[in-house]
Amino acid sequence: MSQSSFNVLFKPINALDVRIKNRFIMGSMHTGLEDHKKNFDELAQYYKLRAQGGVGLIVTGGFAPNVTGWAVPFSGTLQFSWQVKTHKKLTDAIKGYDCKLVLQILHTGRYGFHPFIKSADTSKAPINVFTAKKLSTKQVQKQINAFVRCADLSARAGYDGVEVMGSEGYLINQFLSKRTNSRDDVYGGSLENRMRLAVEIVSKIRANHPKQFLIIFRLSMVELVENGLTLPEIIIVAKAIEQAGASIINTGIGWHEARIPTIVTQVPKAAYAHFTAAIKQQVSILVCASNRINTAEVANEIVQTKQADLVSMARPFLADPDIVNKIKDNQLSDINHCIGCNQACLDHVFVKKRASCLVNPLACYETQFDLTKVKQPKQIAIVGAGPSGLAAAYYAALKGHYVSLFEKSNQLGGQFLLAQNIPGKEDYLFTIEYYEQQLAKLNVQVFLNKPILDNSELDQFDHILNATGIIPRDLGSKFKGENVFSYERLLKCGSADELIPKQSSVAVIGAGGIGFDVCEFLLSDHINEGEHNNKSIDQNKIKHYFNYWGVDQQSGLLKTDVSPITPIRNITLLQRKNEKLGKYLSKTTGWVHRLNLKKEGVKQIAGVSYQKIDEQGLHIIKDDKPDIIKADYFVICAGQVSVELNIQNDKMQSIGGALNANQLDAKVAIRQALEWAISIN
Repeated sequence: MSQSSFNVLFKPINALDVRIKNRFIMGSMHTGLEDHKKNFDELAQYYKLRAQGGVGLIVTGGFAPNVTGWAVPFSGTLQFSWQVKTHKKLTDAIKGYDCKLVLQILHTGRYGFHPFIKSADTSKAPINVFTAKKLSTKQVQKQINAFVRCADLSARAGYDGVEVMGSEGYLINQFLSKRTNSRDDVYGGSLENRMRLAVEIVSKIRANHPKQFLIIFRLSMVELVENGLTLPEIIIVAKAIEQAGASIINTGIGWHEARIPTIVTQVPKAAYAHFTAAIKQQVSILVCASNRINTAEVANEIVQTKQADLVSMARPFLADPDIVNKIKDNQLSDINHCIGCNQACLDHVFVKKRASCLVNPLACYETQFDLTKVKQPKQIAIVGAGPSGLAAAYYAALKGHYVSLFEKSNQLGGQFLLAQNIPGKEDYLFTIEYYEQQLAKLNVQVFLNKPILDNSELDQFDHILNATGIIPRDLGSKFKGENVFSYERLLKCGSADELIPKQSSVAVIGAGGIGFDVCEFLLSDHINEGEHNNKSIDQNKIKHYFNYWGVDQQSGLLKTDVSPITPIRNITLLQRKNEKLGKYLSKTTGWVHRLNLKKEGVKQIAGVSYQKIDEQGLHIIKDDKPDIIKADYFVICAGQVSVELNIQNDKMQSIGGALNANQLDAKVAIRQALEWAISIN
């Protein structure tokens, strides 16, 4: 695609009286740095690099207007005058880059994880352990004043505006929806009353600030919960927010308690953009699309077809702070794309850890790693070109070292080559392509089909890195047969049909992350055609997604007549530990995998001891009793072991799976690669 193809994304646009230089918004992404004054210098550098990277507008992570709005105890607030000085570090950091910086005002309502939470009702969110107290009418007005004061302080701190968080089940959304608002005062009952809180917040902020001050209102365009707002009601709210003085309506999708995935890898790109388009047709102010927009092609199609005026991307700016400039300069192959894994960003935030990025461990740690070139470059050998080896070669070459990368197979990528065959994880291929491009630019010598080196070959190098990774654990001769496959052999197929016909019965041995991935591979008609076209909007995937999850694609309402799924293979998933299967899957994505398998009728058995596989089936012991799992085919996912190198060399270090195969984790492996490269002087 030529540079001119993206011109629409770089056409300036006015939000009331504010000019935005392009159509890109860096959406709000809580990092954890917002919660501590001592981290604001790091947060300032984080925003500065994204402003340098070309984005037109940045929305900060959420800041509460008062204590009741905390997400967790002592999370970030802007409530007092003395806090203005600290916030000026952020606004000062981006001066000179023609980038607007907007503070998100976030009151979590009943989603706050602390005992002081307040909401429209006395209610407890299904994802929380705390019950909210009901705000009195007078207390509601105090909350409105807290939002307005926060906006006033934002202006004093030099912010170009605020984003009022009115979506995804937070406080304002809790007032908007009958689901959580059974009040009988002026803030409950009719839609006019239920939206009064949102309207008064926006109108009172606007009364204090001219149209040169941005007011973005984030509105859930579809709620995906029972008794939520309908699309006609959402349109009414959007019009009222426009009349109240908002500059931009930004898109939120669903509630956090909704049992419909909205941001994970299985969600097709721009799946919800048509709901944003429906709002855009009804208002005259700018409208911004969000959710699963991580490529130039998707962003371009949304703006080009006038589904939205602006596009919001959050996680893609963690993955690559320069993504906008790279799109502008038509350097698409240089983009380090977000793969939607959530492992280092949202999964970290939910356990009170600093956010980062699996494919870019520098994210939110920009001040802690020195990538300036060394004065005396070293000769470096890296053995293994999986994610850890590729990352190590990249960072070592950035430091100016002479790097040689050796891979025994004919392809780069290692475990990511398997992962990108899993339905919904096609974007993992982007990371392989990115490293391949960068290593070529950095003159890394790449040797494919190169067996493990011996000491005589390694002697020429100053440093040697073992990044050979893992291989599947072999359960021994009792678990062999023509109908028994390792997960590696299965996932190397373009389609499961190559080994296991449809309608077969399959026993999957091992219920870790790979076991769940194998089940989804077996349950899908997904075919790896070798050339992924996964950077554009695919309407067929979007249609399938809405049908699968029981959501009406036009109204956004949950269907009440969803037909049961007939799985294409009958699967039994087993594990040794006597506990819930999938217990250790990622917090923000694990529930989706578990729900997928439940919908597909996968039988799950825990607490088993595997004995052998023969013509009768898989012999197990369960509750001290022998049993046989009958199946046509068996897939072994019983863990991994490190690749053994028959080499002893004092110069050699190991990272990733080669160091510890107990927990296969690309996030840890890539972070180790960065730390290793930085350590070589």
